[in-house]
Amino acid sequence: MVKKDKTINTSKFGLNDTIAAVSTPLGQAGIGIVRLSGKDSLSIADKIFISREKNKPSKFKTYTTHYGWICENGKGKIIDEVIMTVMRSPKSYTKEDIVEINCHSGFLPLKKILNIAVKMGARLAEPGEFTRRAFINGRIDLAQAEAVLDIINAKTDSALEIGVSQLKGELSKKIEEIRNGLVEVLAYLEASIDFPEEDIDKLSLKQQTKHLVLAKRNIESLLESSEHGKIMREGIDVVICGKPNVGKSSLLNTLIKEEKAIVTHIPGTTRDIVEEVINLKGIPLRFVDTAGIIEPKDLVEKEAIKRSRKQLENCDLALFVLDNHQKISNQDKNLINNLKGKNIIFVVNKIDLSSKINIKTLKSLAKNSTIVKISALHKLGIRDLEDAIIKNIWQGRFKTNKGVFISNIRHIQALRNALFETDNTLELISKKISVELICFELTSAVKELDSITGRTIEKDLLDKIFSEFCIGK
Repeated sequence: MVKKDKTINTSKFGLNDTIAAVSTPLGQAGIGIVRLSGKDSLSIADKIFISREKNKPSKFKTYTTHYGWICENGKGKIIDEVIMTVMRSPKSYTKEDIVEINCHSGFLPLKKILNIAVKMGARLAEPGEFTRRAFINGRIDLAQAEAVLDIINAKTDSALEIGVSQLKGELSKKIEEIRNGLVEVLAYLEASIDFPEEDIDKLSLKQQTKHLVLAKRNIESLLESSEHGKIMREGIDVVICGKPNVGKSSLLNTLIKEEKAIVTHIPGTTRDIVEEVINLKGIPLRFVDTAGIIEPKDLVEKEAIKRSRKQLENCDLALFVLDNHQKISNQDKNLINNLKGKNIIFVVNKIDLSSKINIKTLKSLAKNSTIVKISALHKLGIRDLEDAIIKNIWQGRFKTNKGVFISNIRHIQALRNALFETDNTLELISKKISVELICFELTSAVKELDSITGRTIEKDLLDKIFSEFCIGK
């Protein structure tokens, strides 16, 4: 874990209050949790909890659970039968005293317990404030804090693995390694300014430059992983397109293994966007079935086709479906021409029927795109199509689950800035520009890396990051 800069003023982040929130989804379920964190957590618990042993929570040992009841004022009307867990500072999620009340989940008991806690001196937590306190109090750095949200939002095993790796500090260690190389050079250069008459280091400036080159390579390596990391975290948008009645909806239903789209022999059944997310070999794919792109007969079809074209403009991959039982028409050719420049896999559907399509003509139209033959109805060739999709996503590049992946847009931009400034530093050194200007560029690169782990961070940016969290986390 990377420690934050000791100069950070934590007083402005409002750590003097004791916060409370419901940390489980509202609704009927077996268990719900109300969580408190702060210096008054235990004293508030003393006022509202009656243990079976008649002991006060302020006397409980850390990491212990206790059976009892939540009451309106410590001795009034019983609200619920609960299990209370105590975690004392500094060995807790926030490094503050934490009390977690496990009660029966339901809107009313959770609301009543939360209201009682607030009445006794807590205040309602803001989104992500528990994790924010974990960061401010130094238990985790900012990259690890953001990993918590990635884990919560993970849709695939791969996305979960990236989040867990980042939470463990793997990314932070890599950033710190790069930072140390830059800081070593910066210290050398600043010392040469302060003590020009002294032989401050045996290494020449040329040798120091090697540290910059290594840092540059490491930043480039992380950025190279960003495309893979972003795909595994966010997935890709795949649009199924083509003429009406070629089997687009049948293909969607087959891929998602669910009767999501209406399938009939009548052309133009799909008049709205139908979408579903699936996990294909660790990658979240958002499949979108669009209306057949034809000349519209009415306002409804016109709007449907307008939406289809918009989806095609923004998609990462298009599955262009053709009917094996029909010849390639001028309409097909026009649609293909309209997709020039897009990432396409051509899907020849209905191979269970006699073939009338001219594959040679299709190959000339498809250029270098992949062609896959399937029968959505009989589920033939579906695995070949899935393999083609995966191959298209990685575009022949080797994918590994080992190492550090960058997937956060904020981190990617910071690394790009750090790379730009490191390049500038190397260029200034080669041109023998003033050391002061070189130090300025190098300091900027270090600050970009620090923004990832949160060594230096502005309150406004913190507010933005943690606003994306749920209130109880």
